[in-house]
Amino acid sequence: MFKRILIANRGEIAVRVIRACQELNIETVAIYSDADKNALHVQLADLSYNVGPADAAESYLNMNAILEAARATGADAIHPGYGFLSENADFAAMVAKAGLTWIGPFAETIRQVGDKDIARAAMVPVGIPMAKGSGPLKDDEMAICAAKEVGYPVILKPVAGGGGKGMFVAHSEDDLRNILQLADLKKQKFYFEHYIERSRHIEVQVVADNYGAILHLGERECSLQRRNQKLLEESPSVALTPDMREHVGALAIKAAKSVHYTNIGTVEFLLDLSNNEFYFMEINPRIQVEHGITEAVTGFDLVRMQIRIAAGDPLEISQKDVQFTGHSIECRINAEDPDNNFLPSPGLITFMHEPSGPRVRFDSGVNAGLAIEPYYDSLIAKVIVRGRSRGDAIKIMQRALNEFKIEGIKTTVPLHQRILEDDYFRTGNIDTQFVKKRLSEYEKTPPKMRLKNKMDLAASINASMYYA
Repeated sequence: MFKRILIANRGEIAVRVIRACQELNIETVAIYSDADKNALHVQLADLSYNVGPADAAESYLNMNAILEAARATGADAIHPGYGFLSENADFAAMVAKAGLTWIGPFAETIRQVGDKDIARAAMVPVGIPMAKGSGPLKDDEMAICAAKEVGYPVILKPVAGGGGKGMFVAHSEDDLRNILQLADLKKQKFYFEHYIERSRHIEVQVVADNYGAILHLGERECSLQRRNQKLLEESPSVALTPDMREHVGALAIKAAKSVHYTNIGTVEFLLDLSNNEFYFMEINPRIQVEHGITEAVTGFDLVRMQIRIAAGDPLEISQKDVQFTGHSIECRINAEDPDNNFLPSPGLITFMHEPSGPRVRFDSGVNAGLAIEPYYDSLIAKVIVRGRSRGDAIKIMQRALNEFKIEGIKTTVPLHQRILEDDYFRTGNIDTQFVKKRLSEYEKTPPKMRLKNKMDLAASINASMYYA
């Protein structure tokens, strides 16, 4: 097992990794920029190391500075978290060349799944279903011809993209010509897929050791998105029957095996609601933001699994050992103003009360007295709950969000409250267009439960036992 792990990240995921390391009796090294010198992950780690100025390109994305930090602090492994360098194959290779262990899949695997064209090609021989698509597009005329071949509507995706960024949907050739003015095909590689308009975003958690054992830990429902960015996730998906769950789990394992995947990863699918067929999208070679809901319904610690696999331990469980209990929901809390076009809301957190109580988990990288800087992703916390059923989990999440109080910045809590109150959401009959279609109604209708002051907070805490 490792003696000391450097965490090449910040915020709530860095705190999450630190906690897992503490349980494994592993020392941790936090890296930080000038803007993050007082951050929570820096306070919790055993050691810390400044890697540069506030600009992420000169700090959290500075590969040489991070490797120097690992050398100077005597780390023997690096955990990349998510975002930043977590899907950078060159950095994973540099870590290995420096004699350190990369806690994640091998660099060759990251490179293969990171190129969507190569990843899709790897799925063909093993029979993984995919929406009709194109190869990399060289110029506008090739794109227009390819779109006709694929069939409108089409979605234009970056070959090396991720996280739902840089995607464009075209319903006609006129739409596409307008989009091509924004997407420069000579500077960045794109490809097409036929756009499935009524779909659900289903992802499957896979885990594989270095000795050929691989299994899945169920699916997550990730259909609630704004501009292709996830807002709220659930596990399990109410859209799946037991047979569908077994089928998509088998597809995920087959897809992971096709690229010789090791460690923790996620295989993402679209579920076409017109025919209930699954279509492969991509493989994410890292821990996901929403991993906590899988942990809630399976009881397995995914970060500890990551570390043990990277240390060379074999998997100690088989597929028959994986059991699912209850229903879990996660709400991503961003420092954004949902009533002002989701503009970022940096500033000093002057007061914060974390939601707690039965079956509530709060993963965060901030606390009162810390400033939210404008330099990084706006995610500040995740509220994760587990209930006996989906309805039970919704009630618990409502109680948790009502109890959550933060002052000094705006957050997306009011948006989540509106979603949870929505009768249509409660039916479970959702798709990837749910937020887009109903967001205007949320903006007009204030949430029923909103804390206005600390007196309301106290009343909410006293009442919370009735939701447990």
